[in-house]
Amino acid sequence: MTEPTFDAEGLFDDDYLYFFAEQLDARADADAGLIWRLLDLRPGLEVLDLACGHGRIAGPLVRRGCRVTGLDSSRVFLERARAGGGADYVHGDMRRLPWTRRFDRIVCWSTAFGYFSDSDNQRVLARAAAALKPGGRIAIDLNNYAAVVRGYQASTVVERDGDLVVERHRLDLETGRNVVERTIVRDGRVRTVPYFVRLFTFPELRDLMLAAGFTSVHPFGAEGGPLTIDSRRMIVVAGR
Repeated sequence: MTEPTFDAEGLFDDDYLYFFAEQLDARADADAGLIWRLLDLRPGLEVLDLACGHGRIAGPLVRRGCRVTGLDSSRVFLERARAGGGADYVHGDMRRLPWTRRFDRIVCWSTAFGYFSDSDNQRVLARAAAALKPGGRIAIDLNNYAAVVRGYQASTVVERDGDLVVERHRLDLETGRNVVERTIVRDGRVRTVPYFVRLFTFPELRDLMLAAGFTSVHPFGAEGGPLTIDSRRMIVVAGR
């Protein structure tokens, strides 16, 4: 089976920030509040924002008193994050986290997990478990598989000031991936970026996390309530 292409450098760049940062930032404080509650955060705790992007979650957590390290593979995102200050931002690969028993909590938000092969996705979870102190916890925010399949859209369009992001989606049932061709039209330029996201059911992800070294795994819906077929998001909280 041929692996689909994932152009990470082309996906996580200035165009991404242009089209999506404003709407993501509008939810930042609410998301940070939900994370604070689900992970029982307190001032002074060491937190890793895994795939931190441009710092929209790390910033509010720092302002609430946590000591935050943000890791991301996109230098463009990290440059924007560092301009906001507060956290310690590190360029790196989430499959190769350099820390052991360093953090009290880990946050992986806004579908930042599932961009690799199944073996590499498992490696991310194992390294995250190793980076947590005993008794530590992780929260992962993902698409809810049931809701995605129920309302599956073969294409979507995002528009900003006449510029466009057009996506064509293909659900690969053999691999559990949503395979996407993103076409960006901005300032008269057109380019296409391929990527994919692994869609997990809760039992799938629970079993992967238990195998990675977590000892308890619990699902929640978008606002921290019960996970249902109508939940737009699936939030998984696991303990070490």
